[in-house]
Amino acid sequence: MDDDVQLISDGDGLAVIGEPSAVERFLATNELPKGRDLGLERLKPVATAAAAAMQAGSDIAANHGRWVKLSEKSTELLKTHAAMKGSLPTLERGVIMDGNKIKGIVEFAKGPGTYLTNPAVLSGAAGIMAQYAMQQAMDEISDYLAVIDAKVDEILRGQKDSVLADMIGVEMVIDEAMMIRDQVGRVSETTWSKVHGTAMTLGRTQGYALRQLDALAEKMERTTKVDDLVRVTKDAESTVREWLAVLARCFQLQDAVGVLELDRVLDASPEELDQHRLALRTVRQNRLAVIGRTTDRLLERMDAAAGTANAKVLLNPFDSRAVVGSSNRVATGVVQFNGLLGVAGERESLEARRWLVAVGDTWDSARDQGAEGVDAARRIGPPRSAGVARRPTACS
Repeated sequence: MDDDVQLISDGDGLAVIGEPSAVERFLATNELPKGRDLGLERLKPVATAAAAAMQAGSDIAANHGRWVKLSEKSTELLKTHAAMKGSLPTLERGVIMDGNKIKGIVEFAKGPGTYLTNPAVLSGAAGIMAQYAMQQAMDEISDYLAVIDAKVDEILRGQKDSVLADMIGVEMVIDEAMMIRDQVGRVSETTWSKVHGTAMTLGRTQGYALRQLDALAEKMERTTKVDDLVRVTKDAESTVREWLAVLARCFQLQDAVGVLELDRVLDASPEELDQHRLALRTVRQNRLAVIGRTTDRLLERMDAAAGTANAKVLLNPFDSRAVVGSSNRVATGVVQFNGLLGVAGERESLEARRWLVAVGDTWDSARDQGAEGVDAARRIGPPRSAGVARRPTACS
């Protein structure tokens, strides 16, 4: 069974487990990234505590694992042969056989093999997979902050509000705990005692940043004159970018706390790991839903601002173009942020991108075609986020 590979998916990532050479061949043959070492040796304490501990420990010793982020390609590997539900909720399992090509799905419990079949060990593997998914998201947020050149620390220091001032200290505590974890390989009670109180500060900071974006959306809602919209939308370019950066950093730190928390549970109460993993996943999804409501509302207000500007393009051609340009840039940033965190679905993001193109195209059309173009601007666009077509009106 040298070429047999066990797959475990939790919906966020794919664990490929087997002999080291078999795992590497499988990833290469199926054109999957190398991913991260799953670190199965971390499951030994779980195996020791589990029933059939000797067999579970032997299974761990006999296997190597890699984790890759679930992508369209890796998802298809599971869907092609209808992966079965595992013995744990939200897990799917499969076996890749016959020269690294998918031959079929096998129920693990029916064969002798050295697959990870012990529920406690599978729970531990799922916990590690959840950690890697959060760490992958943290890395992507770091890349995002680097690309937009957002100096979050400078933003925080520039604020007088104590909520944001506290965030600086929390960053240091969490970053130090992550460094200790990397060095020691676990999260001790001492390390966790320094971190467990940071969740409240992170929650307060997230709430504060969301309120700032909500306030900006309300301000835009009250602004109806194009010359006033020029100023408000221009200010929104930098303001929205800064608060999205704070939200991204806050979300990144919340994921870091989740990683540390799962490590602590794995060390202290391994029998509770799977329930804890599922609870953290639910909390994370709720957090994304809260952020999504604010960003959706902000997109709607940028949509409305662009619509107002397009409707008055003949009276205020230069101001209208400035409003549309600022709205376009703000909306682009929000769509990128939503995509980064996974706030918006793929279809919603696609519609938003279409809107960004439609805004610029419609303004050019209105400018070139005069009143006929303005009337067209009031009629076209995707239904959900068509800033140039939300409210049809009669021609004047």
